[in-house]
Amino acid sequence: MATEGRPRFEVADVVRAHADDYRRAHHPSAGQEAVLKHIAECRTAALGGHVEECDSCGHQRISYNSCRDRHCPKCQNAARAEWITERLARLLPIPYFHVVFTIPDELNPLALRNKKAVFDILFGAASQTLLTIARDEKHLGAQVGFTMVLHTWGQNLLFHPHVHCVVTGGGLSSDGTRWIAAPEKYLLPVKVLAKLFRGMFLAALDRAHQDGELDLAGSTAELVDPETWRRFKDGLYKKDWVVYAKPPFGGAEQVFNYLGRYTHRIAISNHRIVNFADGKVTFSWKDYADGCQKKLMTLDAVEFLRRFLLHVLPHGFVRIRHYGLCASSNVNTKLVAARRLLEPDITPPAPEATNAEPKPWWERFLEQTGVDVMACPCCKTGRMQRLRSLSALEIHMVVEGIAAAGIDTS
Repeated sequence: MATEGRPRFEVADVVRAHADDYRRAHHPSAGQEAVLKHIAECRTAALGGHVEECDSCGHQRISYNSCRDRHCPKCQNAARAEWITERLARLLPIPYFHVVFTIPDELNPLALRNKKAVFDILFGAASQTLLTIARDEKHLGAQVGFTMVLHTWGQNLLFHPHVHCVVTGGGLSSDGTRWIAAPEKYLLPVKVLAKLFRGMFLAALDRAHQDGELDLAGSTAELVDPETWRRFKDGLYKKDWVVYAKPPFGGAEQVFNYLGRYTHRIAISNHRIVNFADGKVTFSWKDYADGCQKKLMTLDAVEFLRRFLLHVLPHGFVRIRHYGLCASSNVNTKLVAARRLLEPDITPPAPEATNAEPKPWWERFLEQTGVDVMACPCCKTGRMQRLRSLSALEIHMVVEGIAAAGIDTS
């Protein structure tokens, strides 16, 4: 039974109905196979679950376990709530800027065959560009801090690697004694950022090519030839690369809302799927080339899965990274020094406060979204409490009896 707010159609519906069709048409990698399996089984009896009971009216239900795959549309809320809570404690009382680094489409075939290598180069080039230009006395002359998030998709689900950066509106002076604020509506010159980013990215990519670290086959096989590689690289040097600086956030709340939308986003959410019937999937998308108009796109289910699976990341790849003042090596030193300069009259929290037991994920999720996932769906006033866990086998054995007894298994 669908619950209030649950999407009518899900990626999981498409996977369950057409994964075999996709396998016959394509050759999924081990990582893609794992994602297909996890999404198909997520919140089903196959993963086991637990029985919950309302502490007020006694209503019972079975809640199935989640797959916790980072590519699954249903498994991001808890991870997002926990991650954002940690990040909020590190926000400084200053404006933050949003900067986006994008690689040209000509690099897409190479990136698809060499995801880890190219994505690592993208992170490295973009981060060093921001740190270098910010340190330059001709610009800000300070060490900034920022969080970078990799996205590999466009609104139409095609491959479009880029990184979103949330950057402090200022930074520490080189001697660490002053906070240097960025202008109110301007952080760093995007044309300067774009040129340095292009140079750093292509230099690193060329080193990887020379060291034999790139898989060159299929549509990229011709790049094995040194002369072809040189022409390919020269063509990329002649292009204007895109670095986009959006208007600054209005305050910590806007930074929080942004992080909530972007950090744990996947290629497409279930809420964007408006129809799934007769082997076709229709979803909403924003056409940025046409004034950000909201449109509908319909794809064959196999093509929909092909595009969705383009964005499966290499195993263990870290897609959210922190640099400068926000780097793990600096959060307890330089970031603390920055906060003291910005808030000299604020008393640091007591050790017992910083070591307090963290709130459960559902409570943090309630605070951030207003959605109480533990509220009783029957009486609306009680709270669901876990009674016992059930294995997949136990669920298969008892589900018919539970359903006959009137227990909610949605």
